[in-house]
Amino acid sequence: MTKQNMADFFPANYSKAVTYSLVSGVLAIVSVLSACSPPPEEAVKVQQHQHERPEKGRINDSPFVNVQGNRFYADGDPYRFVGANVWYAAYLGSENDDIGDRERLARELDLLKANGVTNLRIMAASENSPLDNSLSPAISNKGEIEREDILLGLDYTLVEMAKRKMKAVLFLNNFWEWSGGMVTYLSWVNDGKFINLGDPAHPWPEFSLYSAEFYRNAEAIEIYHQYIEQLLERTNTITGVAYKDDPTIMSWQLANEPRPGEGKQSEQYMPQYLEWIASTAKLIKKHAPDQLVSLGSEGTMGCLGSVDCFKAAHAIEEIDYSTFHMWPKNWGWYDVKDPSSFPAVIKNAGEYIELHIKLAKELNKPIVLEEFGLERDLGEFSPESSAKMRENFYQYVFSFVNNSVHEGGPFVGTNFWAWGGYGKASHQDARWRAGDKSFVGDPPQEPQGLNSVFASDERMLQILKAHSDILLNSPR
Repeated sequence: MTKQNMADFFPANYSKAVTYSLVSGVLAIVSVLSACSPPPEEAVKVQQHQHERPEKGRINDSPFVNVQGNRFYADGDPYRFVGANVWYAAYLGSENDDIGDRERLARELDLLKANGVTNLRIMAASENSPLDNSLSPAISNKGEIEREDILLGLDYTLVEMAKRKMKAVLFLNNFWEWSGGMVTYLSWVNDGKFINLGDPAHPWPEFSLYSAEFYRNAEAIEIYHQYIEQLLERTNTITGVAYKDDPTIMSWQLANEPRPGEGKQSEQYMPQYLEWIASTAKLIKKHAPDQLVSLGSEGTMGCLGSVDCFKAAHAIEEIDYSTFHMWPKNWGWYDVKDPSSFPAVIKNAGEYIELHIKLAKELNKPIVLEEFGLERDLGEFSPESSAKMRENFYQYVFSFVNNSVHEGGPFVGTNFWAWGGYGKASHQDARWRAGDKSFVGDPPQEPQGLNSVFASDERMLQILKAHSDILLNSPR
């Protein structure tokens, strides 16, 4: 595809496009995306008077991240961020040798902060599960804390993040099986019975439909709410500060990608889904009124493909901001073995981002793209392999944040999926096995290295830092 054709997929304010060639069967990038217009060096010149920070006293000076209109504030200043998913951080923070590595955790946080990453999305709940490909060990079992050491690891993580002026988003459940999640809750209240993921009688979308039964099971929800209350009332064993009083915690998130089900057959259950969101969000606000609450939604793709579903879920008063995720390969936009499919990624991603910015404006709430990722070139897993397609995809996504911030819009932050840092696959086949402790960003059901950004990905770190610098230098 020519530069001229590729430019059709980029916002009008892009000054360069991307072209691609295969050299001896290896993907090469001929030119690189520019960041956005205005370029970084011009960022502070863009009509500053239009975006000046309101005077002190007119906004909330709280150290807690708070929402005013469609923007975040903290300590009286606008809060925008480059973030990462480091779901395993509490595990690394454990002092138990079977999972913990506090020295590595400190190195990870130092490297992330040095490259402009200041917001981490972290798993704060995992359930002892009978499901294949579920994380082991897990924090809780049938409502009881089974691994206090992992929560001690979360205590430690929050302390270390505070030292580096980082913020945390803590998710409290999972629609998918890799951390136990909703299907595991259903097994706890159903005599251990659960959907057999290996049974051909249960193809997609049966798993999604089964997991969504969680919202209609009062007993399962009660156990879930009890766990949330324990966590909200937890006192950090290192600082003596209650979690609910810790401004390091930006947001409590109801779950990772909580879908209401799948297809039209699930529309009838929307009232129960919305009631689950409202009741859980109100419970969190009751205990932790100073902290934000978010849903963890994938956007319309995870909400029956419906704009109305997305808006109804995020219009609930106690949901402080909207979220969306973006997975080009999983959604059929991209064939990693065929680089010529990449323009479709750009086209579809741009449309998906623009749609959700529009919806956030209608909701008058900020929006965060808290998961997005792309495999390494040609589907390689090794940290030594190239990731040029990913690099360009990230830059393209970041350009929308840059533009939104310059314009005073609602799209003010991202958390890429996922940070692998100094981790590495424990086995040559890149598959996770119970007992593995060299965590990377990819959860147990996926090849270790699939979507991970490693400490050795120097170009990616440069991209993150450049994006962070633009946000920091943007008019206030």
